[in-house]
This record gives sequence, structure tokens and C-alpha cells, in this order.
Amino acid sequence: MKRNRFADMGDEELVERFTTMALDQDEALLMDELARYNRIYDQMDALKKELKVREGDQRRALLPLLDHKNAQVRLKAAIATLAIEPKAAREALQKIVDQKEFPQAVSAGSMLDALDEGRYVPS
Repeated sequence: MKRNRFADMGDEELVERFTTMALDQDEALLMDELARYNRIYDQMDALKKELKVREGDQRRALLPLLDHKNAQVRLKAAIATLAIEPKAAREALQKIVDQKEFPQAVSAGSMLDALDEGRYVPS
């Protein structure tokens, strides 16, 4: 059985790692390094799953990141918290769109559309 590399990390450490991943992903996006971006995406997905399975769904530990100065961090935190704090997460996505923080505004707008049309249901 494959061991979860995030299982031994505390919630605060996971939030720090999530932030670092989002910042790295932002850099990869700006440098047009799609393979790097995708590798980070997969790592972030595993990290979010670890937070989700912890008692009380600890994705809520990501909520302070909705106010981070970096748009990619806010975007990823908003998507990760849609299931537990939909109003705050949607507001963060809308703010990225309204402030025209590109390229994240495109992803934020697409996510809002998918939510509104029922193509994406947070879990």
C-alpha cells in the first residue's frame, strides 16, 4: 500500500506546504511550464485529500488563504474550500474576476460558471 506523504504532517505544516505549492504553481504558469504545473496540481490534490479526511474536515485550515496577496494562492484555496465554505470561497473567486487578476481570473470565472451551471459540484 502506498504511504501518504502528508499523513505525518500537522495541519499548519500542510497549510504552509499548500501555500508554497500554489506559489510554485503560479511561477510555473508564468514560465509556461505546463508539466511542472501539472505535477504540482497532483501534489496539491493529495494534500487536499489529506486535509479532507482529517477529523472535522481540516480543509477549513485553508480559509485564511482566501485573503492571501497572491491570486494563485487565493484561487486554489477558494476551490479547495468550496464544499465547506461556499459563500466565502465564491466571493474570493469573484474578487479575482472583478479585479481582473490574470491569468487566474480566467480559471476563477470558469469555476464560477461551472458551479452556476451544475457542471462542478464541490465535495
